[in-house]
Amino acid sequence: RYSLFYNHLKNIEESEGGLDKFTKSYKTFGVNQLADGGIYCKEWAPGAEAVFLAGDFNGWNPFSHPYKKLEYGKWELLIPPEDGRSPVPHGSKLKVVIRAQNGALLYRISPWARYVVRDEDKVNYDWVHWNPPQSYIHKNPSPKRLKSLRIYESHVGIASPEGKVASYKNFTYNVLPRIKDLGYNCVQLMAIMEHAYYASFGYQITSFFAASSRYGTPDDLKEMIDVAHSMGITVLLDVVHSHASKNSEDGLNQFDGTDSCFFHSGYRGNHQLWDSRLFDYANWEVLRFLLSNLRMWIEDYRFDGFRFDGVTSMLYHHHGIGTGFSGDYNEYFGLHVDEDALCYLMLANHMINTLHPECITIAEDVSGMPALCRPVAEGGGGFDYRLAMAIPDKWIQIIKELKDEDWNMGNIVHTLTNRRHEEKYIAYAESHDQALVGDKTLAFRLMDAEMYTNMSVLMPLTPVIDRGIQLHKMIRLITHALGGESYLNFMGNEFGHPEWLDFPRIGNNESYHYARRQFNLTEDDLLRYKFLNAFDRDMNKLEERFGWLASPQAYVSEKHEANKVIAFERAGLIFIFNFHPYQSYVDYRVVAFKYKILLDSDAGEYGGHQRLDHNTEYFSEEFPHNYRPNSIMV
Repeated sequence: RYSLFYNHLKNIEESEGGLDKFTKSYKTFGVNQLADGGIYCKEWAPGAEAVFLAGDFNGWNPFSHPYKKLEYGKWELLIPPEDGRSPVPHGSKLKVVIRAQNGALLYRISPWARYVVRDEDKVNYDWVHWNPPQSYIHKNPSPKRLKSLRIYESHVGIASPEGKVASYKNFTYNVLPRIKDLGYNCVQLMAIMEHAYYASFGYQITSFFAASSRYGTPDDLKEMIDVAHSMGITVLLDVVHSHASKNSEDGLNQFDGTDSCFFHSGYRGNHQLWDSRLFDYANWEVLRFLLSNLRMWIEDYRFDGFRFDGVTSMLYHHHGIGTGFSGDYNEYFGLHVDEDALCYLMLANHMINTLHPECITIAEDVSGMPALCRPVAEGGGGFDYRLAMAIPDKWIQIIKELKDEDWNMGNIVHTLTNRRHEEKYIAYAESHDQALVGDKTLAFRLMDAEMYTNMSVLMPLTPVIDRGIQLHKMIRLITHALGGESYLNFMGNEFGHPEWLDFPRIGNNESYHYARRQFNLTEDDLLRYKFLNAFDRDMNKLEERFGWLASPQAYVSEKHEANKVIAFERAGLIFIFNFHPYQSYVDYRVVAFKYKILLDSDAGEYGGHQRLDHNTEYFSEEFPHNYRPNSIMV
């Protein structure tokens, strides 16, 4: 694998003038404004017979501005300035006109388009030339690389209690302060790359270089990121390079009239479950396109890194479909591995680490590919973190299938600690996947219909609500403290957001009722959501203070099946969890030296029963317990 990567890198150096020049192609491809006011256009359309540029600027004459054919399927066009001004005004609509091999004229959006919009009365998107007289200027430096990542997974469009598509401006001034207050130091933005179908959750990309216009302008997004940086918040982009939308009118598909431009042709170029196109990662121009795409998001918008979606689909020719992974190394090495895709990921991480070493990359891989988060120089994938995707599945399985008295402490600890110690994992109890319609969040699984009737503090605390609130806090804290080297939460789940997430579509009569986040629930003093919100905030603030995510893995001193108790040490703290459904303990011996309560899920401000005295300090005695010389009674 490293040899394949090195050969690619060597070819880039020899034929393209180096990685820096090769990945700066976003400044020359597409339609670009020149310093003298002229316009330079460049496209890759190997299957085209001829290429033209049409738009508002030439009265939509499809033949007046032909491109010149270059080597290797590239085409270029230079339009001189008119009296020192741009011949293509800011805000004018454009189309690349392709004469296909069968003679048909195809009106296409450039794959490199920076801004596309859809009028309300239209189905398809239009390409709009974005060249404002004064672009947004970033005022704040990017935060330094974080040791402890506490990630708030977010979607701009649903980030409002109102039933509508929310805006970048709303997120900037209403959501970012909330994220900061909750103690998260990183926001991961979904559905930013333009996607024609809103209900795809941003995973059917049509324009890879365009920030979604349904939330606002490119400058609005730049301002949002700049404000986040002013708060010390790192901003990651959920990048989708694993597949692309099948749209041809406003997407990449059949850009030059063939099915092999950017993608594999035939069966290999189609994802049978996602109904989307699959990139040909062995193609030189595809590498240029994807690597330049990453660099554009970093340099133009100032994103601080990426969460790569669908990595499992990229890594294997079977795309993970109908395949289970047991951890056997034969599952990770063989002809079923797509070495071209893996090499692309290595190149991407190498480029980012070389040109922007402060940036962070995360892999969404369910297979457990070894060394994915080891340096490229070691033959690894080069990612900084991978998602611990087994953890949320384990919590769902426990809550769904087991009675409380049957919870297995050893199995919980094993799931939370079963990872390769030299690769960093992002732990999470639930993400956007569990919030989608058809699934249930932890809060909804724990409390279900009673969330509609018994979340008021004016109502008696029922056993269902009491159990749900306590377990919601405990599950998140033990996942946070034991499950990895970073922590992630999907927006709203921190306070047990009721119901599910469902985007407007034909099946729900285009309703926005479930495509929103009801942050207002935490601001109502009469509702119990405030307790979960407060616990999540203080949990993050405690990690900020002690840094357990950046500390070595925990020493688990106890996983007692009969008592349902888990105890472990990390970052100089003692974590003790009593998962017994009805048994409390007095004078319970645990390994420790000096003990003072810092965070208590049973505290009143978190909706607990206030059974412990927080002013008491406990000192250890020389009483050996669980292979430690000292212990205390709690």
